[in-house]
Amino acid sequence: MFVLLDEAGRICRVGDTLQKLRPMQDMQGLFFQDLFELLRPHGLTTMSELLASADAKLRLRFRDEPRTALKGVVAPLPRGQGAVVNLSFGISILDAVRDYALTSADFSGTDLAIELLYLVEAKSAAMEASCSLNQRLQGAMLAAEEQAYTDMLTGLGNRRAMDHLLGHLVASGTPFALMHLDLDFFKSVNDRLGHAAGDVVLQHSAHIMREATRGDDIVARIGGDEFVLLVKHLQDRAQLGGMAARLIERLQQPIPFEKEFCQISASIGIALSSQFADPQPNEILRAADEALYAAKRAGRAKHRFFDASGERETDVSRTCQHETGATGPHAPPRMEPDQLS
Repeated sequence: MFVLLDEAGRICRVGDTLQKLRPMQDMQGLFFQDLFELLRPHGLTTMSELLASADAKLRLRFRDEPRTALKGVVAPLPRGQGAVVNLSFGISILDAVRDYALTSADFSGTDLAIELLYLVEAKSAAMEASCSLNQRLQGAMLAAEEQAYTDMLTGLGNRRAMDHLLGHLVASGTPFALMHLDLDFFKSVNDRLGHAAGDVVLQHSAHIMREATRGDDIVARIGGDEFVLLVKHLQDRAQLGGMAARLIERLQQPIPFEKEFCQISASIGIALSSQFADPQPNEILRAADEALYAAKRAGRAKHRFFDASGERETDVSRTCQHETGATGPHAPPRMEPDQLS
């Protein structure tokens, strides 16, 4: 990065790096002021004035595009034979490296620009590594969060997810129905065929519940054989009753396991958010649980709606209205209250 000038100010020779900035231009024979615009000191037009500025730092730039800014120092040669102007990029070095595809070979090993380039390269590598690490950490955090809210056996939301989403629905004022579903006779499946059969039943039941609900509804497993369905924007009892009856009917179908068949049913308690003036998550859950208990007392394989008008009655079966019960060849036998589970 140097320019060798004769006594008249013509360019006799330029350094290889400087020539790389203008590879198609023959700089030899040009006057220094024709190639560069002197910004500081301002107004230098002759070689004698340039030599007089030997103690000052030059600020200059190319006259043609790209008008890269440079810094320079004039070093007069002995006996008035001309001068050498040493040049550098200064703070514009990053732009120059980008614009001209410069490498470390284009600079002297003692040039401080090399140190700056190494620092910039190290910073770029560090930032890239940091960005990659942040992306991995974010991915791991999302995976851990998803795992914390997912029931690993069924793939449904777990109790934590249900509590969070129920709280959000209540806080947002979104109307919804809460179905508390419990699998009847699930314990007998575990006792007779083992926990592997029980796992198959739970997975099969979860699949049925997903198919029976809409895309924005929520299905969660909140206990061993207990599930909660949050049905958004639906308060119509006829539609909800039909949905519950279809669930019960499908869950009563025999489930194959190895060479055996697992036979279960379901009881469902339903509470509507519109039944409460100021709905609270625990209050709605308790209401659906009372309706579920009434369904079981009525003989299972049935559903009940919570009746807010009788909320303070001690007999839960009187506080809930019977809608429809599942019947058919696969309906399990009616159980007495002391056999409820």
